[in-house]
Amino acid sequence: MCGIVGYIGSQDVAPVLLNGLEKLEYRGYDSAGISALENGEITTIKSKGKISDLRKKVKFEYEGHAEIGIGHTRWATHGKPSDVNSHPHMSYDGKFSVVHNGIIENFVTLKQDLKNEGISFASDTDTEVVAHLLAKYYNGDMKQTILKVLSKIEGAYSLGILCADKPEEIWAVRNASPLIIGLGADENFLASDITAVLKYTKNIYQLNDGEFACLKKNSVQVFNPAGEPIEKEVVAITWNVEAAEKGGYEHFMLKEIMEEPEAIRKTVSPRLGENNEIILDDFTLTKEKLESFKKIYILACGSAWHVGMVGKYVIEELTRIPVECDLASEFRYRNPVVDENTLAIVISQSGETADTLAALREAKSRGARVLSIVNVVGSTIANESDDVIYTWAGPEIAVATTKAYSTQLTIIYLFALYAAKLMDKIAPEEYDAIIAAIQKLPEQIEQILQMKDEIKALASRYAFLEHAYFIGRNLDYAVALEASLKLKEISYIHSEAYAAGELKHGTISLIEDDTFVCALCCCERLYDKTMNSIKEVAARGAETLAVLTDNSPNPGEECDFKLVIPSTHELVMPSLEVIPMQLLGYYIALARRCDIDKPRNLAKSVTVE
Repeated sequence: MCGIVGYIGSQDVAPVLLNGLEKLEYRGYDSAGISALENGEITTIKSKGKISDLRKKVKFEYEGHAEIGIGHTRWATHGKPSDVNSHPHMSYDGKFSVVHNGIIENFVTLKQDLKNEGISFASDTDTEVVAHLLAKYYNGDMKQTILKVLSKIEGAYSLGILCADKPEEIWAVRNASPLIIGLGADENFLASDITAVLKYTKNIYQLNDGEFACLKKNSVQVFNPAGEPIEKEVVAITWNVEAAEKGGYEHFMLKEIMEEPEAIRKTVSPRLGENNEIILDDFTLTKEKLESFKKIYILACGSAWHVGMVGKYVIEELTRIPVECDLASEFRYRNPVVDENTLAIVISQSGETADTLAALREAKSRGARVLSIVNVVGSTIANESDDVIYTWAGPEIAVATTKAYSTQLTIIYLFALYAAKLMDKIAPEEYDAIIAAIQKLPEQIEQILQMKDEIKALASRYAFLEHAYFIGRNLDYAVALEASLKLKEISYIHSEAYAAGELKHGTISLIEDDTFVCALCCCERLYDKTMNSIKEVAARGAETLAVLTDNSPNPGEECDFKLVIPSTHELVMPSLEVIPMQLLGYYIALARRCDIDKPRNLAKSVTVE
């Protein structure tokens, strides 16, 4: 959600921090601020609103040339968006400045205790508690002070800390909230996301939960939760800063939609060997283990859960193992039937999604084997899984996922085929047919992307809807869920998705003249049934849009409008039919002049509950 950046070196710190914060804008924020340490004093400048507002304040209010500092983009949780509630937060004695992602769960008790000691609070945030605790327990030894404070606070958090008495140090703390250290030449960096430091370095340390670190100009020392020094492996980032730039597109979302063919190629090609053999690196599930699973849970949130809905159909069809797709935020709070004969497939773009991570831990504590599908190498979910398959989608900046969703789908196909073949559940000709369909996906998606002008024209017709409904059956229904989410999250139009067979069970009462209904009709064996649903809503005045394949048995005369896309094997059809839905959502939001890459109230990585 929020973003952290820190720097120590020889450069003027303000431009470095502001540049890093701008790279984190996609995460969602409502205010921003920086602290710079120079001549034993910490200068803090904060602003509600955009980083451009903060940049103006820094220009007029800061005349120093500090070479050490921390910055933050805040997403309000405790206290409304305001200059005062913005980070960084200062301690009561002015010695400490703190930036914080996450939530201090016991801050109410801690705050009251500090107030009882006569300490005043300037903000409504939970973060200010950390700053005051640092001042309270400071004894000249930063490591011991931090250990003391960490023993008092509870929750999920990452911290960046400046101390006025330590002008050559930044301290970093991670607990269940992402934080990395960038390693430069005579300079080092701190960030909640790699994109903030890619301009300066591609070499990083990934901090694990409970670890903390001291950054100096020429060194970094990492400590384990007990305060003992540990060695960390340097991770080299393989993509460059240009991959995180718009590349001439008006929005990151459109750029990332256009990148989907290449992202799928990169995900598939290295994993196909001779005779179409699927190669999954560092994958240890054996035939015997796969055959021992009595049930598979797919655990995810948001769009990743929609991938899981597709996965339920595909994995059950190919492996004949029962699959339940569960919202991670619900799974963690019930008493699921999980044991050593359960496989939990955990899906998360960032690998840091709080509810998904909690669900992983719940499943694992009950004996489940965990396989994760993530995009970020070295993320917490990846590290805590028994097996991991990376999507290799590259950086995804827009809050609304597109290429990460599509590459997750691709991994689902590959896993299902791999497992089915290993367990002798699939005929060779069927296996080869699906592999051929997967290999053809990039080319077919490129064909659909050439329809963007046609889709843009349709979007202008629907730009000022109040309500929208998406329907489908089987895999079409799974895609309808994602189509509806794409529209609502970036255009703010009320949108719902329904299994087409459920229309008669209440939903059809909402249909009236000019109600927009989009029907996904790409499951050919259920085509006629979905067409009957279209007739039902059309008879009640709905305006209908159908997504059909070029192999549909009926050209869709019942529909007011239609989008015709290439046909493919039924099990991989979701990868094609989601593309026009992504474009439709994008162009409707564009016509409504919405902030497409940073939709209101949303963040890219949901790292708190």
